Amino acid sequence: MRVLALCSAGVLAVSLLVAGVPAASAVPADDSRSVTQDGQPIRQDVRFATYNASLNRSATGELVSDLSTPGDAQARAIAEVLQINRPDVVLLNEFDYVPGNRAADLFSRNYLGVSQNGKAPLEYPYVYTAPSNTGVPSGDDLNNDGRIGGADDALGFGMFEGQYGMVIYSKYPIQTESVRTFRNFLWKDMPGALLPDNPATEAQGDWYSADELGDLPLSSKSHWDVPVSIAGRTVHVLASHPTPPVFDGQEDRNGRRNSDEIRFWSDYVTGGGDASYIYDDDGAAGGLKRGERFVVMGDQNSDSLDGDSLDGSIDQLLGNKLVQDPLPSSDGATEASALQGSANAGHRSDAQFDTADFEDQSAGNIRADYVLPSRTLRVTASGVFWPRAGMPGAELTGIFPFPTSDHRLVFVDLTLTGGRQR
Repeated sequence: MRVLALCSAGVLAVSLLVAGVPAASAVPADDSRSVTQDGQPIRQDVRFATYNASLNRSATGELVSDLSTPGDAQARAIAEVLQINRPDVVLLNEFDYVPGNRAADLFSRNYLGVSQNGKAPLEYPYVYTAPSNTGVPSGDDLNNDGRIGGADDALGFGMFEGQYGMVIYSKYPIQTESVRTFRNFLWKDMPGALLPDNPATEAQGDWYSADELGDLPLSSKSHWDVPVSIAGRTVHVLASHPTPPVFDGQEDRNGRRNSDEIRFWSDYVTGGGDASYIYDDDGAAGGLKRGERFVVMGDQNSDSLDGDSLDGSIDQLLGNKLVQDPLPSSDGATEASALQGSANAGHRSDAQFDTADFEDQSAGNIRADYVLPSRTLRVTASGVFWPRAGMPGAELTGIFPFPTSDHRLVFVDLTLTGGRQR
């Protein structure tokens, strides 16, 4: 079975990308709107969402061109899904990275900020986006086909730099000065890394040469720790999009990389000795401090029981004692699984939790997209936007060829209690 899911991104920027520094809104770390006038703590309800929006294009400049006018049908449908669900903080996967936030600004101005079919417009004052490893030439023959160059030899699969990027939109201030990115962390520097074997030799972990391992990052796109100020508290949005565990050979280089990309966040949130090997793109070491609030979000390309990822890959996060799984579900996913039958009929996972509709091709539908809060956060609701046929919004998910994406928006509602005003 083969699973297909890659990467995306999103809407509105306040500051520009300068000299390779990731763009994000320059805002204070403290959100004074999150406390009452009398100094008493308040409760803030916040919706976090992840959405692989499939707003990637086949060539540089195409996404900017498509978003430059309000007439792109897919972008309108994606914006309508967001306007219906109205997340406060959302990660979009598979949105091509464009320096200076040009694509993000255009999507915000021409689509999110415009009513779609009568839905209320959305405005996000804060955004974070940064370069992706996708499409960046490695200079190496990473797929061992005897040729150097092309999408499969890039640091992350992509036909041009930034394809399948990602972006975060937020209604709450982003602590720009505290963002950490891990785009350059080398795969070989993870202790116990699942480096692929060359099946033609007896050696272990030898698919890549020493020189190639000196170039190859763990992240197929990037891993971001983006702190957001909500109700006087900091919540770390941990965003990523691990490579699909397919499109390789017996060496399973993509399956192994996918698993270690997922493991990265588990080690990071555990912190302490488990995260001591981690270094960010500024050279700072270690993971989160004990007790920090976080939400892991993104298309992880892994289902616990079905699909093609290595056994136990996503369970590295789901089984972490610091992580809670709200188990978002939908009636539409159950209906689609039953109607499509075939591969889905043999699945072991409960179909109501599926988030990706692969139209019963090969792997069938799986749970690929996750919003996983820390146990220090209170969950009040969760769901997957996948309406049953004939229900409002069903025309936005549809059947292949999809009007939006082969993935569904996943949300989790959290209630945060703010600190006292001083």
